[in-house]
Amino acid sequence: MPLSTQSQGDAEQYVLVASLDNARNLSNILKAITFKDHAIFSATPNGLKVTVEDSKCLQANAFIQAEIFQEFTIRDDSVGFQVNLTVLLDCLNIFGGSTVPGVSTALRMCYKGYGYPLTLFLEEGGVVTVCKINTQEPEEPVDFEFCSTNVTNKVILLSESLKEAFSELDMTSEVLQITMSPSQPYFRLSTFGNSGNAHYDYPKDSDMMELFRCTKTQTNRYKMSLLKPSTKALALSCKVSVRTDSRGFLSLQYLVRNDDGQICFVEYFCCPDEEVEEQ
Repeated sequence: MPLSTQSQGDAEQYVLVASLDNARNLSNILKAITFKDHAIFSATPNGLKVTVEDSKCLQANAFIQAEIFQEFTIRDDSVGFQVNLTVLLDCLNIFGGSTVPGVSTALRMCYKGYGYPLTLFLEEGGVVTVCKINTQEPEEPVDFEFCSTNVTNKVILLSESLKEAFSELDMTSEVLQITMSPSQPYFRLSTFGNSGNAHYDYPKDSDMMELFRCTKTQTNRYKMSLLKPSTKALALSCKVSVRTDSRGFLSLQYLVRNDDGQICFVEYFCCPDEEVEEQ
């Protein structure tokens, strides 16, 4: 493949090199967290973590394990930079994001370090395009301090059932209320929109529920405007883990299979709507 030799000559200059036979495997997962222009890229020997935030209230992380890449070389313990995600996605789809069977865009992504652009070598059908995207020093992501020891309630659902719930609830509602309880209603989603109040309940032994672990009754409201970006990840996923901690913070972790059947994770953290709780 032409790309394998494309940047071989100066490969030792790069602190990060990541190659994929199919660029869609990266672009699809990045689309699932694209709700702001800028993203923080953090690379370690384990793989790539891409973070997008909104007003310290919402954070999305995409985790792309090193094994998913055909080549993943990192010369430091960690490499970080900030980049315009919209521009990056435009570059990844420069050949039109072909969905023709057997036709894919190969990608080689290279970064020389602080002050250098992120360089993409894209090849499809023997045609190679080189894109250079300016990078910035990464900002420190907000630490939502969401740790498993503070998780009070957790359910794992098939994504299909959550999509069905959202199609039946009133999405004109300003908030989504989530009730999780060891007793009935177990797991309830509620909206308060133009056409009245709506509830969607899941029995704990539902076929759609893979895991139900609730230790106490919790009812929290979350701004719908903050949750809507996560529906992009929901559309791609096959399972979703819904967790709340003792403060009412919400974690939505989506399991996404790429075109090659490999698994990636997208996680959204959302803070509760305090104004509603105070009423």
